[in-house]
Amino acid sequence: MDLRPTAEQELIVAMVRRFVREEILPLEQHLDPDADELPADDGARLVALVRDMGLYGLDIPPEYGGPEIDLVTRTLIAIEMSQHRAGLYAPCYGVFGGAGLAQLFEATEEQKQRYLYPTLRGEKKGFFGLTEPSGGSDPARAIQTRAVRDGNEWVVNGSKIFISGADKADYGLVFARTDADKGRNGVTCFIVDTDTPGFHVRRIVHTLRAARYATELSFEDMRVPHGNVLGDVNKGFAIANDRLSRQRIPYAAGCVGVAIKAHEMALEYVPQRETFGAPLSSRQAIQWMLVDNEIDIRQSRWLTLEAADRAERGEPFRTEAAMAKLVATESASRVVDRCIQIFGGYGVSKDFPFERWYREMRIRRIGEGPSEVQRHIIARDLLGASLR
Repeated sequence: MDLRPTAEQELIVAMVRRFVREEILPLEQHLDPDADELPADDGARLVALVRDMGLYGLDIPPEYGGPEIDLVTRTLIAIEMSQHRAGLYAPCYGVFGGAGLAQLFEATEEQKQRYLYPTLRGEKKGFFGLTEPSGGSDPARAIQTRAVRDGNEWVVNGSKIFISGADKADYGLVFARTDADKGRNGVTCFIVDTDTPGFHVRRIVHTLRAARYATELSFEDMRVPHGNVLGDVNKGFAIANDRLSRQRIPYAAGCVGVAIKAHEMALEYVPQRETFGAPLSSRQAIQWMLVDNEIDIRQSRWLTLEAADRAERGEPFRTEAAMAKLVATESASRVVDRCIQIFGGYGVSKDFPFERWYREMRIRRIGEGPSEVQRHIIARDLLGASLR
């Protein structure tokens, strides 16, 4: 398998690199270090530039207006797009506009008219509601939100937590148990309008991340039309599982990009910074940190691209995506930590992005399935039926 970028991929990556360094980085210099949004005018201008580059909505299938760019190239773009202060969580200015819509591409035509197409036009926003207070690592069994059919409606009661963007959304995909005896085969996905009676944003959940937050939701006798069932009744976990597996690849790619940028900054810094009459680059301790950075980055980049390549070719990729997510998040945490050490006091100051990346990376080792779950997925595929 040859994962060296093609000439076309190199041109696209170079274009994205210029976009980040010439358009995004200068704007971030004037923002609060924890801000995750640019002023509206700046954001709109960047979206227009993304459209001009032909990179708007990479995750949108071509038949719905997205560009026809393969998953490996999209992964390379994600690595480049994350190389700025807010690169992990900032809006990507339309580059990955379809990332949260994947399930809606399989919706009925009526559902597409009401939710998918308005979202593609920027008229609506959605959220993904899976995790519950009872636990998120085993969602198929932890889901306690219940939906009971009543004629042509479903009555939903329960709660969700750590849900991003629900307070600003027009609708969301809510997973509820519709058969108590079937485990993961008893979960259904509902498209829920946020103005539905009984839908409540209970509170904002502030986390280690400063500028961004999650929400806790509650559903009290919330009635959802049967026509808002996404897919088949009791088949909702397959929808969630597909999303989780696929999302791990761009999730890992963002971590690789941050690690690359942090390492690049350290490599530029150490020859200039002197201690006891000699540059930091002459110190073996520093050299070894940089060597370990390089090793971490190369292995996580390769694993991420391998997962993308297998998914693009239609081969099984669950294990590869789990490996990529596991290695990329843990190795990027180590890279950022070493760079903080190299920069010393400046490393923990908000003059540089390291301390923000440090907090973000700690969250990334939990989001989209914690490291322990990724190891369980890999072990299950290695050991098969012998694993209990």
